[in-house]
Amino acid sequence: MPADQEEALSPAARRLYAYAVERHAFDAAEATEALGVRAAAAITELAAAHLLQRAPGGEPDRWSAVAPRAAAARALAPLAQLVRETHDEMDRLRGRLEALVPAYEAGTAHRDLGGSDRLELVTDLGAVRGLIAELVATCERELLTSQPGGGRPLETLEESIGRDESLLARGVRMRTLYQHTARYSRPTAAYVERVTALGAQVRTLGDGLMRMLVFDDHTGLMAVPDRRGAALVVREPNVVHFMRAAFERSWLGAEPFSTTVSPEAARSISDELRQTIVRLLSEGLEDKVIARRLGMSERTCQRHIAEIMRAIGAKSRFQAGYLLAPPPQAPAGDDAGDDAGDDAGDGSGDGSGD
Repeated sequence: MPADQEEALSPAARRLYAYAVERHAFDAAEATEALGVRAAAAITELAAAHLLQRAPGGEPDRWSAVAPRAAAARALAPLAQLVRETHDEMDRLRGRLEALVPAYEAGTAHRDLGGSDRLELVTDLGAVRGLIAELVATCERELLTSQPGGGRPLETLEESIGRDESLLARGVRMRTLYQHTARYSRPTAAYVERVTALGAQVRTLGDGLMRMLVFDDHTGLMAVPDRRGAALVVREPNVVHFMRAAFERSWLGAEPFSTTVSPEAARSISDELRQTIVRLLSEGLEDKVIARRLGMSERTCQRHIAEIMRAIGAKSRFQAGYLLAPPPQAPAGDDAGDDAGDDAGDGSGDGSGD
C-alpha cells in the first residue's frame, strides 16, 4: 500500500485491512472478535477508500479485501474521466485557434516591414508574458537573455523553468547573462543548475547589462526605462543586430555561473564588485543608483561604500570621490614635446659618439 494512503487510514482501518487480506471473506462480528474492537467504523472507512467490497455470494455483511492498485483505479476513475474531457476541450480549442494560422501568416506576409510595426511598445505585463511564451514556443535556433538586477524573484523563475526546459529539450541553444550578485540567490542558483544540466550556458558580469531577450536574431525585447512591466518589441533587423552585438560583448567579459562558489571565486567576485563600486562612486552616483546598477540592495551597497571609505581614509562621500577620481592626464602636446626633447638628446649623443 502506498505510504500516503497508509498514513491517511486510521490504525483500526490498517489493522482490519491486514486482517482482511489474509482471508477470502469476513463479517463485522468475526473482525470484531479477532481484533478486539468494533469493526463497523473501520469497515466503513476501508469501503470508502475502495479497499473493501461486498463479498460474492449475496450475504450483505460479508466483505473481502481489494488490491491497492485496483482500489486506486476505482478511486481515480472520475479524475481520469475529467482529464480526458479536459484534453478533448484543449484539442478543440487548439483546433479553433490554429484554423486562424493561415489568415495570420498571410496578413503578416503582406505587412509593410519598413513601417512602424518594426517597433512595438507593449505596456501590459500580461501581454508581455504572453508574447514571451509565444516567442519561446516558436524559437528554433537560439535564445539570448540578459537579466540585470541580481537574483530573480522565485515566482518569475517558477514561471519560466518549464518553458525553458521545453525550449532546451527541442535542441534550442540558450545563453543567459546575470550580474555577479545573482550567484548569492538560492532560487536563481537552483534554476541555473536545472537549465545548465540540459545544456544552457549562464555567465555573470558586474555591471553594464541591459535587460533584453533576443530570439533567433529576428525579434528582440527590451525593457522600457521607468515603465515597470513594459517591453519594446523590436523586429527591425539592424536594431536586433545591435542588441545581439551588445550581448556578445558582455558575454566575452563575463564569467561562467558556478552553482557552487569556491572561497577564491567569491573573493574574486567581491573584489570586482568593489572595484565597480569605486568606479561608480568616483563618477558621483548616488547609493541607490549604484545599488540598482549592480543588482544589490541599497543597504548592502552602503555597507560596501562604508568599507571603501574606511580603507582610503575618506571622511565624506565628496572626499571619497576626490580621492578615487583618476589623476588628470597631461595634454597631448606636452607629451609630444617631451618625446621630441628625448629624441633630440638621444640624437646628439649618438652624433657625438660617432
